[in-house]
Amino acid sequence: MIDIFGIDFTSTPTRRKHITCLHARLQDSTLRVERLSRWASLGEFESFLTSPGPWLAGMDFPFGFARRFIETMGWPLCWESYISALGDMDRAAFRTQLNHYRTTRAPGDKEHRRWADKLASAISPQKLYGTPVGLMLFEGATRLQRSTICLPGLRPTEDSRVALECYPALLARRYIGRQAYKNDDPAKQSSAQRDAREALWRHLQSDDLLRDYGVRLDATPDVIDDPSGDAMDALLCAIQAAWAAQQGTPRFGQPLGVDSLEGWINDPLLSAESPAGTPLA
Repeated sequence: MIDIFGIDFTSTPTRRKHITCLHARLQDSTLRVERLSRWASLGEFESFLTSPGPWLAGMDFPFGFARRFIETMGWPLCWESYISALGDMDRAAFRTQLNHYRTTRAPGDKEHRRWADKLASAISPQKLYGTPVGLMLFEGATRLQRSTICLPGLRPTEDSRVALECYPALLARRYIGRQAYKNDDPAKQSSAQRDAREALWRHLQSDDLLRDYGVRLDATPDVIDDPSGDAMDALLCAIQAAWAAQQGTPRFGQPLGVDSLEGWINDPLLSAESPAGTPLA
C-alpha cells in the first residue's frame, strides 16, 4: 500500500480559492480515497512537502519551462540551477522578465511550449494571464526545488517521497472530450457542467479506468458537487499519480529521452511518445 496525493494547485491560495489536496491509498489495483483537504496558504503546501514518506503526489502545475525559452534567456542548462535562480527573485521581478520576453518577440514566437505541452495540448508555462501557469510554476517549482523530494526526469533522488507533474484535463478529455466541466466563477457555473462531471464520474467508476490507468476507484461521488472542479481535478491527478506509481522506479512511466530541463506530464496517453529532448540525467 502506498499513499497517493492529487494536488490541484493555485499560485495565490485564499479562503475562497484553495489549493485542493486529495489523499488516497493504492493497494494492488484499488485506489481508495481517504479525504480531501483545502489549503488557504502556500505555507500549508510547504508543510505538506516536509511530511514523511513514502508517498507519491501528482501536482497540477508545470515543473519546468521549454528548453527554447531557457536557452534564449541564457539561464543555466540545469533544472536545479535555473529553478533555484527563480527562487531568488520576487514575484514582481519574475513577472517583469516574462513580460519583457513576450513583448520583444515576434508574433507567434512569444510563448514556447515544452514537448509534453504540445503532445498534451497544454498551454505554455510562460503564460501569466487567463490560467497563469507561469505563476503556478514560480510558486510551486521553486518550493519543490528547495525540498529533497524525488522528481523523476528532473532531479531523481533516493527520497521515498515522489512528486510528478500531472495534467487532469488530459484524463478528462480522454472520456468526455472538451466538454466544460468546471468554472471558478459562480456566475458561469451551469447544469451542463455538472452533467459533464457526472459523465466523467461514470467513466471513473467503469472498467474504462482499469483498462486505461490500471486502477479501480473506491470513492464517493462528492467531487461532482464541487462546481469549481478543484476536487475533481485533484482526484484526476491522484489517478494519474496512481498509474505512475504502478509503473515503478526509476521513471514512473516516463518514456526514455525526457528532456531534463523541461520535465514531463505523467499520463499513459503520453507514455508511448518519443520526446524530442535530451536523455534523462
